[in-house]
Amino acid sequence: MDTQTSSPPPQKRLSLGLMTVAVLSSIVASTCCVVPLILVLVGITGAWMVNLQALKPYVVLFTVIALAALGWAGYLVFRPQRSSGACSAEETKCATVACRSTRKAFILSAVFIAALLLFPFAAPLFY
Repeated sequence: MDTQTSSPPPQKRLSLGLMTVAVLSSIVASTCCVVPLILVLVGITGAWMVNLQALKPYVVLFTVIALAALGWAGYLVFRPQRSSGACSAEETKCATVACRSTRKAFILSAVFIAALLLFPFAAPLFY
């Protein structure tokens, strides 16, 4: 039995990295609406919050980055895997569990990103 630790496959690392990029860019894309609301709900207010509008011209750019990274990650996560006959039953089971957890992480990320990107349309209802 091989006792060496193995790192995640490059495609899994890439898809997780792309999901991280998508989440971060969607947070930046929604800073004009989500961040001020969260700060007000926490009790932090002030005139300086107007400066959060400085990123508004870049909302479209960060939205496109978020959607492109999410689409690429979705392709990597949900595309059919090529099977090789050299895998043992234990390796196949481990790969299936890792694939399932990556898909769950992708779905959670996609829901979070959708909520962030759609929030500016619902923000006027809260102010």
